[in-house]
Amino acid sequence: MNSLRSPGLVQGLLFLATVITTTATGAMQLHPNGDVAPIADGLSFSVPLLLILLFHEFGHYIAARLHKVPASLPYFIPLPPWIGLFGTMGAVIKMPGSPTDRRKLIDIGASGPLAGLVVAIPVLLYGLSKSHVLPMSPIGMQEGNSLLYLGLKFITTGRWLPDGTYDVNLHPTAFAGWAGLLVTMLNLLPFGQLDGGHIMVARFGNRYSNIAAKLHRLLLVLAAGVFVFTYVLVSQAAVQGRGPLAGGEPLPAFVVALQACMPWILWFVMVRILRRLGGGEEHPPVDDKALGWGRRVLFAVVVVAFIAIFMPIPLRVSLGLHR
Repeated sequence: MNSLRSPGLVQGLLFLATVITTTATGAMQLHPNGDVAPIADGLSFSVPLLLILLFHEFGHYIAARLHKVPASLPYFIPLPPWIGLFGTMGAVIKMPGSPTDRRKLIDIGASGPLAGLVVAIPVLLYGLSKSHVLPMSPIGMQEGNSLLYLGLKFITTGRWLPDGTYDVNLHPTAFAGWAGLLVTMLNLLPFGQLDGGHIMVARFGNRYSNIAAKLHRLLLVLAAGVFVFTYVLVSQAAVQGRGPLAGGEPLPAFVVALQACMPWILWFVMVRILRRLGGGEEHPPVDDKALGWGRRVLFAVVVVAFIAIFMPIPLRVSLGLHR
C-alpha cells in the first residue's frame, strides 16, 4: 500500500526507458536505411506519443484520486525499437481492487480514453498538416482508417484518402496521433478489465459480464471477416496491377490477409489470458445502484468516440500501384 501513496523510482526509470525506445523508434521511421538520425527526428514522434499516453493514464489517476480510490503512478512499458511499431506497449496504473461503486467505475474508466483523445486529435491534425500526399507503394504498410481519421485527413488535404492511388505519407507526429487513436480504440473494446469493459459494467451492471463473455467471441468473427475481405481485395488489386501480388512480388494474398486479421486474433488471446489471470472472472462485481443522467451522457459520449475511432483493419500491406 505504501508504494501506492508515494511516487516510485521504478515508474521514473520505466518512463525514461520509454522515452529512449520511442525516440529511437521515431528516428528509425525517418531514417529506415540505418543513417544516423538527429535526436530531434525521433522526438517529433516520441514527445507527442508520450504526451497522449500521459494524459490517458493521468486521466485515470486523477479520477481515481478524486474518488479516493488508491492508485499508483503510471508504469510505462518500453519496447526495443525493432519490436512493434511504437517503441512502447503503453502504460498501466495499479489499483488494489476495481471499484464496486458504478459511478466511480465509469468516471475512472472513461476519463483515460477521453483525456487521451483531447490530446491525440490536435496532435494528429498538426501532424497531418506537415505530411504529404504521395502515390501509394505496394511495399509499404497501410495504417487503419476510422471515421474520425478519414475526416481529419479530408480537413487537412481536401481529399478522401486513400483513393486507391494516393494516400498521406505520415509525418512522425501524425503517426503518433494515429497511434493515440489506435491505443484508445483498443482500450475501449468492451471486454474484461479493459477500459471499455469497466465502462460497460458500470452502465449495465453485473449482467453485462455474461454478455461480454459471448461478445468476446466476436473478435474471432471480426478476424475472419477481415481475412476474407482483405483476401478478395488483394486478389482484385493484383488483377489491376496494384498491390503486393502485382509484378511477381512474392507475397501471396493469404499472407497479406493473415497479417490484416492478426491484431484481432492477438486481442482475442490477450483478453482470454487476462480473464484467466483474474481467476476466470470477466469483471469483479459492482453494486446495483443505477447511474444518473449525467453519467449516462458520459457513457453516450464514450460510445460515440469508440464508433468514430474504430478501425476494422488496424494495419495491412498497402495496395498501391506496382511501379
